[in-house]
Amino acid sequence: MMRSCQLREAAMAPAIDDPHNARSRRTRDALLAATREILERDGFDALTMAEVAARAGVSRRAVYLHFRSRTDLVTALFGHVAGREGLAESLAEVWKAPDAAEGLRAWVRHLVRCHPRLTAMNHALSRVDPHDAGAARHKETVAIAQMDNCRRIAARLADENRLAPPWTVDTAADMLWSLISTDLFDRIMAGRGWPEERVLEHLLVLYESTFVR
Repeated sequence: MMRSCQLREAAMAPAIDDPHNARSRRTRDALLAATREILERDGFDALTMAEVAARAGVSRRAVYLHFRSRTDLVTALFGHVAGREGLAESLAEVWKAPDAAEGLRAWVRHLVRCHPRLTAMNHALSRVDPHDAGAARHKETVAIAQMDNCRRIAARLADENRLAPPWTVDTAADMLWSLISTDLFDRIMAGRGWPEERVLEHLLVLYESTFVR
């Protein structure tokens, strides 16, 4: 809870969604980096605006100048992590593939390459109360982006007449999305000790034999 009029006014100020100067961008990046660190190391319950400010080395007022609430902070985290981990560049390999089958293979390589980088944050968010607005919005943002990608892959297979029966675009997209599950990668990599190379080799076989004709 805010303890001064100054902080209340800061909370009501418009969030700086698109900073136009280098200092603001650095502050925003530091706040989002601190948010990720808190989530991964201490869990969602430890994520407060005051703790984010302390980790980032700024005032609480500075946090509220950029983000109105913890929900806004967590919502912005998706784009920050995507940029830091090069997800857009990795996905670009999928969309520029010469055909649908190669695009599916690039998708598998993308999953295996990026999953280990996101495991800690995914675990932190999975333990959050499902009614928490910030976590719920972040999960929804991620799920929508993932489903859009899966549907795009399935639609291209169908357009090129490479989608194996009995799959439809809808059922293939649903199954592709399900196969992104963190549990799948945790069980095979952490639980069974498979290295990334083996996971990639066998997932390529699974995906191609299942979805491609």
